[in-house]
Amino acid sequence: MSGEEQQRILVVDDSEATRTVLRRNLEAAGYHVQSAASVREALEVLRHDHVDLVVTDVKMPRVSGLDLVREVRDNFKNTEVMVITGYPNVGGAVASLKNGATDYLTKPFTDAELMTAVRHAIAKLALHRAPQDAPPPPAGWHGLLGDSAAMLSLREQIRRASRGSATVLITGESGTGKELVARAIHYGSERSAAPFVTVNCGAIPQDLLESELFGHVKGAFTGATESRAGYFITADGGTIFLDEIAETSQAMQVKLLRVLQDKQVSMLGSTRPRGVDVRVIAATNKNLEQLVHSGSFREDLYFRINVLSFVVPPLRERGSDIEVLMRHFVRKFSAEYGRSALTLSDRVLEIFQRYPWPGNVRELENAIQRLVVMTEGDSVEAADLPATMRFTTGPEAEDLTRTLAQVESDYVRRVLASVGGNKSRAARILDVDRKTLRTKAEAGEGDDD
Repeated sequence: MSGEEQQRILVVDDSEATRTVLRRNLEAAGYHVQSAASVREALEVLRHDHVDLVVTDVKMPRVSGLDLVREVRDNFKNTEVMVITGYPNVGGAVASLKNGATDYLTKPFTDAELMTAVRHAIAKLALHRAPQDAPPPPAGWHGLLGDSAAMLSLREQIRRASRGSATVLITGESGTGKELVARAIHYGSERSAAPFVTVNCGAIPQDLLESELFGHVKGAFTGATESRAGYFITADGGTIFLDEIAETSQAMQVKLLRVLQDKQVSMLGSTRPRGVDVRVIAATNKNLEQLVHSGSFREDLYFRINVLSFVVPPLRERGSDIEVLMRHFVRKFSAEYGRSALTLSDRVLEIFQRYPWPGNVRELENAIQRLVVMTEGDSVEAADLPATMRFTTGPEAEDLTRTLAQVESDYVRRVLASVGGNKSRAARILDVDRKTLRTKAEAGEGDDD
């Protein structure tokens, strides 16, 4: 990471906890990180030290993060800015991007989303500094880790889709990384310097979705005290990612179809449509063809968004990627919680490989985070895993004819084996005393017929 080590990032947030987490994550990725608790402190750093990227919160005491965005834009030409906020709204996104921010992230965001946005900002900065005839920097994969046949095929599809502006439909189970695919398409395209705007159509009440997507003028409805641009206008020149598009109402589907056909949006309360140049990427974990047949999703909209289609493979079909992801998340969370990286036993690797992962990569990430937090030693053994994982893999999942005493005895003996026969540690794991441990280990030995 010799290139990344040269990049200097300034984190600005009035929350010490947020500054600490961001600093740990960014330092673990190889960046040099400084932090500031206010805009005033940030400006002091900027005046005395070179900074490549400022990552700033919006809502802070006395002086807003948007003022810092403008200050950097006007006075520090070789510094990029990325805005983060826990109070998301369309107006804030528009203001941030108009004032010069490279990206806009809403808390809580994943580590992959953070690193993708940081890499994008750094790449944009490098592009500005590079000679005009220099080749573009190589594209990263924005958190899409792994070299299984399924992932290599998906990456090739992403490369091809990045060439144009055709609409894209991404399908796949929950937790597979559909938004990461959308980001990879955007940041690999000619639109990469323009906004990438994410909209969760299932998280916004349907009666508010039209205003959020297309905007409104002052007085358009009760409570509309000022005009606001919508997400489509915010994304002008870039990409809008419509996640959970299957959750939209029939009325909204008609309006989305019109925008895709006419390339214009009409703000609520306005009679003047406005042209927008936006690439649309939609995603769903549902079978849209079945929804079309049942009449709950419009066929014309389905064909309009399904020009290019991607199916993100579930984790259980990605084979060797599981170990790659495990080790990645171990490094990530070990750095985040300030501890040495855990060692994973061969048995743990085997269990993770055989587990079906119904929650996909998201479930794997959560499982590793839990282990990093809860494991006391420096290594993870099978006994440290939750019972739901231990008993859905291996012989325990296959033999349902054993007595309860046999199952319990076998489990106790395996816990003992996993800790090298250390009875005190095994007793602590099982939350029993040493006498009970010995009794249970021997209980099932004579029960076979």
